[in-house]
Amino acid sequence: MPEAAAWKFQKVLKPIIDISLGHYILKGRILTCVHDEVIENGFVEINGKTIADMGKWDPSAEYADAEIIEVEKGTIMPALFNNHAHLAWDGIHDLADQSLNDTPEISAYKSCANMLLSLRAGITTVRDLGVNKANIATKQAVEQGIFPGPRLLITGEAIVQTGGHTYWACREATGADEMRRAVRDQVRNGADLIKIMACHDRLEFTDSELEAIIDEAHRNGLPVTAHATFNAAVKRMAQFGVDVIEHGGDMDDETIGLLLEKKIPIVTTFSAVVIQSRPEIARKYNIPEWKIEERQRQAADKAKYNDLVKASKAGVMIAFGTDAGSPCVQHNMIVPEMEFMVHLGLVDGNYGALQSATSISAKLNKLDQKLGTLEKGKLADVIVMEGNPLEDLSALTKVKYTFKEGCSML
Repeated sequence: MPEAAAWKFQKVLKPIIDISLGHYILKGRILTCVHDEVIENGFVEINGKTIADMGKWDPSAEYADAEIIEVEKGTIMPALFNNHAHLAWDGIHDLADQSLNDTPEISAYKSCANMLLSLRAGITTVRDLGVNKANIATKQAVEQGIFPGPRLLITGEAIVQTGGHTYWACREATGADEMRRAVRDQVRNGADLIKIMACHDRLEFTDSELEAIIDEAHRNGLPVTAHATFNAAVKRMAQFGVDVIEHGGDMDDETIGLLLEKKIPIVTTFSAVVIQSRPEIARKYNIPEWKIEERQRQAADKAKYNDLVKASKAGVMIAFGTDAGSPCVQHNMIVPEMEFMVHLGLVDGNYGALQSATSISAKLNKLDQKLGTLEKGKLADVIVMEGNPLEDLSALTKVKYTFKEGCSML
């Protein structure tokens, strides 16, 4: 293991925001996300940080010291992951302007606001893929009890070749040695993974630069995730040995075969296209008319996404992400992404969409022994909502309780 980040050596006497644990019984319909299991008239017992018990409700059972929450017309399920988010972007204003002009203090405040939006949407684990260094301080704030937030898996700064894609929001580097230094700086600051920007409209990084980044990250025990949006980029990343593909795009059979062979998952992100294609929403965010029309064409063209669907049906793991923080994509906007995944046939119905953000996401992050499904002994990351998301995914806009490791965050 690499040396811990400096802030992890700080002594914390007491959290500023101290959310106490409790003893709860949640009664109602349960989606365990273990395969497609549904338990009607079930219960989940949360006692401390874990799920103490669960199953069919026994009317004769007594829990004298527990707070019983009756979920009469709602649903209980595992809390969600968002595997592609940018907490320091607000989802409202121009990305470059925020990246270049927001002070560190404003980035911190935006991150705090977006963590609250995430929790209110039932998200208890966020993979923050960088904007600037804000996610380092944000993770420290959560872990030291300075501010309540989801569990954070952070990249620090994303790494880009000098002048490369979104260089204004990333750590620029040139040459193999600088790439190694860029990785080491993120490791020193407490990164959980390394993100690279592998392309824009053309491939980026030299072979020696890619080899250096991936080798240095893996030597430090960190996975590498790569922004890759077309076949040549996805194939190149698979060949060089990254661990996850962000976004994805058109792919030929050879590329899909490489992903399967190397067990490389894709975090798909459709929300910007979907939400910006809706004029009644997009105009509120000052999206220009030409962009709205472009997004409408992209959203209507199902064939554009055939290769992603083909990869999914072949067995490539597809995990949930929204690219939260992008224009129009605020951090509580979950449903448009899931609905589009179902519309494309990328997942198996509504339950498949829910699993992409729960059990599958837990596997992506190697947290499936602790999270992602409702099972006795796992961490009590649980949400309660009105309605039934198997019938209508918009039930996810009506989250009433979010538990993170047994603590009620709402």
